[in-house]
Order: sequence, then C-alpha cells, then structure tokens
Amino acid sequence: MQLINPDLKIDFLGKRKIALIFSGVLLLLSLGLIAGKGLNFGIDFTGGTLVEVKFKEAPAIADIRKALAPAGYSQAIIQEFGAPEEILIRVQNQDASDSSEISTDILDALGAGLGADAAEMRRVEFVGPQVGEELTQAGIMAVLFAMIAILIYVTFRFKLRFAIGADAALLHDITILVGIFALTGKEFSLPVVAAILTVIGYSLNDTIVVFDRIRENFAFNRKKKHPDDEVDVVNSSINQTLGRTLMTSVTTLLVVFSLFIFGGEVIHDFAFALIVGIVVGTYSSIYIASPVMLSLEGRFETSDEEMEELEAKP
Repeated sequence: MQLINPDLKIDFLGKRKIALIFSGVLLLLSLGLIAGKGLNFGIDFTGGTLVEVKFKEAPAIADIRKALAPAGYSQAIIQEFGAPEEILIRVQNQDASDSSEISTDILDALGAGLGADAAEMRRVEFVGPQVGEELTQAGIMAVLFAMIAILIYVTFRFKLRFAIGADAALLHDITILVGIFALTGKEFSLPVVAAILTVIGYSLNDTIVVFDRIRENFAFNRKKKHPDDEVDVVNSSINQTLGRTLMTSVTTLLVVFSLFIFGGEVIHDFAFALIVGIVVGTYSSIYIASPVMLSLEGRFETSDEEMEELEAKP
C-alpha cells in the first residue's frame, strides 16, 4: 500500500539554494553557540561527583544552595530530576576527597540546613578528571572514525562525490544537533554521544536509500535516446523514495517521543537528541546530501567502464 504517490513531481532541487542558505545560517548559529555559550558537559566529561537525593517535600533550589554553602559547595549545580522532590546535585572534584566523603558531607549539610531526615540518598556517581578527559577524547574519536568509515564505504559502494555528499549531510546534522544542545543548555553526556552516533547511522541509512535510487535512475537515464538532465533525475529519485523516507521518520519519531515523554529523566536527553537528529537527518538527506553530490558533477569524472562497473554493483 502506497500512502504517498511515488509519481510525485515536487521540485525539491529547485529550492536547493534556499535550503543551502537556510542550512548555512543554522550552521553558523550552531558554531557560534558552541564557541560562545559552550556546552553543559556532564560529569562524564568534566569529572566530579553526582548525588541524587529525594526530599520529603519539594524544596526551593535557593534553600538547597544556602544549605550547601557552609560545607563549601556553593558552586554546586542543582536541578530537579523528574519529580520536584527529586534533586540532582553535581559538584566538581575536590582534592583528597572521594565520592563517599562528598556525598556524606552533602547529606549532612542538607540535614543541618533543611532539617534532619529532610532528604535521603538515592545514588552517587563519581568520575575522576583523567577519566573525564579520556572520555572526551574517545567521544570525539568515535565520531571522526564513523565519518571516515562512511566516506570510505560510500566511495566504494557509489563514487567519491556521493561519499562527499553523505559526509556533508552527516556533518551538517551533528553540528546543528550539538548547537541545539548549546542553545538549550541540556547536559551533554555519554548517552548524548551515543545518540549522535545513532543519528549518524540513521541519517546515513536515509541518504543511502535516496542515493541507491539515484544510481538506478542514472543508469536507466544513460540508456535513453534523449537523456534527462541530472537535476531532473535526482528530483525524480527523491520523489520516488519520499514515501519510504517519511514513513520511516514518522514511525521512528513515535517511538522516540514515547521515550522522551514516558522514559524518565535518565534517558530524557538521549531521546531529545534522537528527536532533533531524526528531523534534521530527514531534511539533510533531501536538501543537503543530494544537492552537494549534484554540485560536484564533473569534478570527479567517471569513465564509461567505471560507470558500467558502478551500475553492476548491488
């Protein structure tokens, strides 16, 4: 059953200049936010101790900070975690202190400032500064290796200009996703890095489906007595795969929205990153990957023998 007619003739590439300008503005804003405002790194990257406590009654953040000040934790990051009674307290590493000492000091300070037994400990996590630095490097390397592997794979499966188009779309998606995290101030943690890698795979899958149809239509077009323009071929290919692209995106978003709403605070940022990534990735597979690939026409000429070999690939 076709919910979207594959014979649609929407002129996607006719708007490619507008789309590229729009994406360029988003990329500049994202880079500006990342450089200017920066990311709210979680303790996975900065190092420190995270303490989750539950109060009998919802406290005021200002009262918690006032209670922690005498213990030397006035600069702690304090936020609600799901319910108003549940609070996350993040503090930077301190010399000669371990997580058990810090969590005990925090609980004692809360008891002294807000009343005995006002809060109970739920969990404690500790990340050393060296571990945080290593995780930062590992996260960056994971994304870079993924991009290089994709460039090699798509070059082998298609051709170099297809690979450049795919990597351009992925770089576009990652930059905007990270920029939105800088804008919103949401915590940038290891689960978010996992979400970025998931978005890379999702966006690439979307792009490959479109590229595969473009390759088939290029092969068919070359055999015609009066071949169509490459822009028309790419436009037709995008229209033919539009139903599959939208249905995949919508059904995936239904699941991710459920995680975002009902999954709890632990995976809230992970689900948020997936939502943004799926929306941006769907857009980029149409308006970034294909136009960039098309703009490289003639830059990497393909001989007839190579074209026949390309068309014979599964």
